[in-house]
Amino acid sequence: MKRLQWLITLLLVTTLPACARQQDPVASAANQSATATGATTPDTLPANAHDQKRTDELSGTSWKLVKLQTGDEETHVPDDGSKYTITFGANGRVTTRVDCNQASSTWKTPRAGELQFGSWSRGSAKCGPGSLHDKIVTEGANPRSYSIKDGHLFLSGMAAGGYYELEPLTTKQE
Repeated sequence: MKRLQWLITLLLVTTLPACARQQDPVASAANQSATATGATTPDTLPANAHDQKRTDELSGTSWKLVKLQTGDEETHVPDDGSKYTITFGANGRVTTRVDCNQASSTWKTPRAGELQFGSWSRGSAKCGPGSLHDKIVTEGANPRSYSIKDGHLFLSGMAAGGYYELEPLTTKQE
């Protein structure tokens, strides 16, 4: 009888955490994407490689805005996505362009799908008509989670709700 109780306890302890991981949609999407591309999934990495993998996923990448979906379901598409960019430096610094203003901060990804920024320093110029600057600064500030799907970066978790969709920023090579 004690062996049966011990076996049941062992099964519960080993299977419940696995079930909990499967319920995290951002982590599940990241694992499915990595598996589909043949990449190493976080579960197969050595314990000390988890933080490095998450940081490397965004480190050294630059993105431009495709659209901003606000918490009230409004979709805003920029006239020129290259006016709205974010670059995740390998040194833990992040720089952004929000139309006529620049901003910088620090960034890190402490857990899969989680994104943290430090205090932002930014310009305060008044941008022209049609700018998404004010909408981004008031409604879309400080996303707290991210995922990459089909080559696009999705930032979400803002207080007002909604999300950003960004695509890789490429420069013209001459």
